[in-house]
Amino acid sequence: MATPVKVAVVYYSSTGTIAEIAQELRDAGIKAGAEVRLLKVAELAPRAAIDANPAWAANHAATAGIPEATPEDIEWADAVLFGTPTRFGNVSSQLKQFIDTLGGLWAEGKLADKVYSGFVSSATAHAGQESTLLALYNSIHHFGGITVSPGFTDPAKFTDGNPYGTSHVDAQGGNPVDDTTRTAARIQIERVIKMAAAFKSATVKDAA
Repeated sequence: MATPVKVAVVYYSSTGTIAEIAQELRDAGIKAGAEVRLLKVAELAPRAAIDANPAWAANHAATAGIPEATPEDIEWADAVLFGTPTRFGNVSSQLKQFIDTLGGLWAEGKLADKVYSGFVSSATAHAGQESTLLALYNSIHHFGGITVSPGFTDPAKFTDGNPYGTSHVDAQGGNPVDDTTRTAARIQIERVIKMAAAFKSATVKDAA
């Protein structure tokens, strides 16, 4: 029996939208037969800023038990999904700081030949979701990684409309994560697992 695909879902979330999508990805990934690690990156904001925003403080407390990602988690994984809220059309500083710690693995070639994908949220529509994912994928090109986006590979993708990755408009907390976003997350991780398994199988055959 083939070994399960190992997936790391690595995210940053301030007020909880990305954390909820990450948990949906984790659950769907396990259901699809993968071994999944749900991991957050370290918070860089001062505690005073967190406490000043009730939603931020609540998410910080609710996710306290989720382990922080390390480079070793990325080395372990066959596939990695990075999640971030959009920040001026780019990834959050917290996620970028974690990516910047992967230089040692990059220098050893250990980030290459893995499958990568991304998910994102914003407060309003047309607020940089696609540009944030494309900015994230620039790093994957430098890794020598294999970018696997959901595309329009499932009819449901024409409902959420984002071929680059799962995305959600949260309207400053006014729009909770809904079935459209959950379906998009399921489609994305199932595709990531499928492609990672195919690549892993081909690599084993080549080695033999």
